Amino acid sequence: MLQPGAAQQLVRVLRVVDADTYEVEAPGGRARVRLLGADAPEQDQPFGRQAAAEVSALVLRRYVWLRVQGLDAYGRNLAAVRLRPAAFSGQATVALDSLLVVRGWAWAYSPGQAVADRAVLQQRAQDAGRGLWKCGPAAPVRPGVWRAFNRQEKSSHWGSCSW
Repeated sequence: MLQPGAAQQLVRVLRVVDADTYEVEAPGGRARVRLLGADAPEQDQPFGRQAAAEVSALVLRRYVWLRVQGLDAYGRNLAAVRLRPAAFSGQATVALDSLLVVRGWAWAYSPGQAVADRAVLQQRAQDAGRGLWKCGPAAPVRPGVWRAFNRQEKSSHWGSCSW
């Protein structure tokens, strides 16, 4: 079991469900984690599989640092995730949410706040046309909107832009 509010916990990523949701192995067993600070496309959404594949390459079967900050409505652990640098490198850990946003794999997201902390990083990704923003900032549909679409709406918003 993951401990909310505790110091950082070292866990191993067992599965990438989508770019912002993971199954991890912690000392108390398996747990599902929802990344704070970023909102990535759903698997059935344009760029969803590609974003998940990019994240998988970074974290799958590797150890990451988590700082759990509670549970979401689906019972997932809400956590800040930091990537560990190579052993003995002397480099600092890297915030996974910032990395997703700056590479254009996700939207900046801060629950309950009008302006996301990583809005500047998202703007940089948009300006550079990275990831989701390859076809312009008006093309991507936020995951919350996507989930509310019916099949016909999803089909009309799929678009022709490729990763």
